[in-house]
Amino acid sequence: MTTPLPVYRLLIALAAAGSILIGGAAPSRAQNIVVMVNGEPITDFDIEQRSKLDVLTTQKTSSRQEVINELIDDKVKIKEGKKYGVDPGVSDIDQSYSGMAARLRLTSDQLTKTLESKGIRPETLKSRMKSEMVWASLVRGRYKERLQVGEKDVAAAVQAQTGEKLQIEGFEYKMQPIVLVVPRGSPQASMEARQKEAETYRSRVASCDEANSLFRSTANATIRESVTKTTADLPEALRKVLDDTPVGHLTPPEVTKQGIEMVVLCGRKPTMIDTPKKREIREKMYAEKFDKTSKSYLQEIRKAAMIEYR
Repeated sequence: MTTPLPVYRLLIALAAAGSILIGGAAPSRAQNIVVMVNGEPITDFDIEQRSKLDVLTTQKTSSRQEVINELIDDKVKIKEGKKYGVDPGVSDIDQSYSGMAARLRLTSDQLTKTLESKGIRPETLKSRMKSEMVWASLVRGRYKERLQVGEKDVAAAVQAQTGEKLQIEGFEYKMQPIVLVVPRGSPQASMEARQKEAETYRSRVASCDEANSLFRSTANATIRESVTKTTADLPEALRKVLDDTPVGHLTPPEVTKQGIEMVVLCGRKPTMIDTPKKREIREKMYAEKFDKTSKSYLQEIRKAAMIEYR
């Protein structure tokens, strides 16, 4: 199986390319068919385009046969996806393309011009993106049980590498963020008035229900939906504040760009949480299982494919 194109590699490569160049030589339009895959052609132009994309994203030049194999893989993946109803539409691909452009702080049109400056048509990238979307969905959907990582296996790996325990004790916090809005540009007196208002509310609120009732009817105040985080998810300073706050009460007010912010602590209960190392090892073990399963699955469907070289 060819290695899927990681988005971050493309982002780095495009960023390194510097300013957007609108010019550049026009790509060859040779349409000589090289391979037929399940009745669909792969042309010299397809191979030329993928070669340029590979150079941009990996900074390496793949052999012609390696590029052909990538394109064959894409064809069989997309056909397999259609077999199981996994077929991203044009709008799905365009949305993913726009998302990539946004992460580069570009518009879709600017990303297109950047690619074209390297002689790469946007459809070449979109085609690769589609095959990756289809394949990830297929492998995860069809082999969900096989990809599961057992806690005993993770524990053994953690202890073998670091001697850490499988789990450590911590807390699970249920909270609702609250903002007393102070418009930008307001005088300092307005901020101070809202701070005093916040302290008054702290003395009145003793439960999440009270907080919801109060702040949903308070002018220029917002209470957001509840969120649940564990000790491992929060920075130490915030954990200390939450541990020092009685359940049902508000945390000390904090000045932010929005105004005065607090959190009403709706619940705090002991739980067993992952250590960062445990998460890292679990993710690595999952990636290894995914890679192994993906290679086996791809080999299986390639054997069943009709591949005819011209």
